[in-house]
Amino acid sequence: MRKDDLAACRALLREGSKSFHAASLILPPSVRAPASALYAFCRLADDAIDRARGSAAALASLSARLGRVYEGRPDNHPCDRALAHVVSAYALPRALPEALLEGLAWDAEGRRYADLAALNAYAARVAGTVGAMMAVIMGVREPGPLARACDLGVAMQLTNIARDVGEDARMGRLYLPTGWLEEAGIDPERFLARPAFCPALGAVVARLLAAAEALYARAEAGIAALPVGCRPGIGAARLIYAEIGREVARRGLDSVATRAVVPRRRKLSLLARSLAFAPLGAPPVGLAEPPLPEARFLVQAVLAAPSPRPVDGPVSRVTWTLELFERLQREDRLVRTRA
Repeated sequence: MRKDDLAACRALLREGSKSFHAASLILPPSVRAPASALYAFCRLADDAIDRARGSAAALASLSARLGRVYEGRPDNHPCDRALAHVVSAYALPRALPEALLEGLAWDAEGRRYADLAALNAYAARVAGTVGAMMAVIMGVREPGPLARACDLGVAMQLTNIARDVGEDARMGRLYLPTGWLEEAGIDPERFLARPAFCPALGAVVARLLAAAEALYARAEAGIAALPVGCRPGIGAARLIYAEIGREVARRGLDSVATRAVVPRRRKLSLLARSLAFAPLGAPPVGLAEPPLPEARFLVQAVLAAPSPRPVDGPVSRVTWTLELFERLQREDRLVRTRA
């Protein structure tokens, strides 16, 4: 992968998702680079749909752009070239980014979700795909860890939805299960017309956060089955996103008036805690649990794909540990300078 292409992808990562960027700092270099390329594609696709207000033409253009990546003739753009490298080096199944585009198409349609199963189907496409793609670039192609990677992606998306209720509603979007809202006595159309917090809405948000927490718990088995150098980075992402949900709860579950953010100091503390995911050990209990029904097709797509050619070798445990603490110290110094 060209250095300038990678730099462009990392710039998108820094600006687009502070939580993902913080977690990526403690991924091994051999994984951090392709992860940045994957994220850049996801970010560009999402932004393109938003700018075009979900037009069919924008979706068709993205699909054609992805097709050229898989044909080995990417557009003259750093993110396309970087993604083409990842596709070739890791035999990334095309079904994964295609499913992501399908989820973006559902956004463009303004689709709503009656229950948790329907919402999980959406989350599997826009976030479970990211979990599966991350697993692939870490060299993980076994069904158990893949299923848990999808669990983690879906959990993160449910957390995002719980955090962004007001922001989404003001843009005319509603992701909370409409059946849950109606059970709580909330009319979805009236809520969209005048978004306002009430205890009944808080109960719906709490219910969604509980569903996310259950998936975070399942995902831990998958994190413990990853290559040792990858565990802290993915563990950090799991801890930071779960903390977003806890911050929503601390604010009284009102994600209409405010948007929960994890403070930098707490984020750094969670990065340090993520080291707990690093130790070696026996395969954890829960790894063999079946995938979410709505994410099963992602696991099957990876299992059916050919194996990739060998890429970078394993990261030296000593080298990785030294690099990790050096990065944590740099982050700590940065936090103190900005405080």
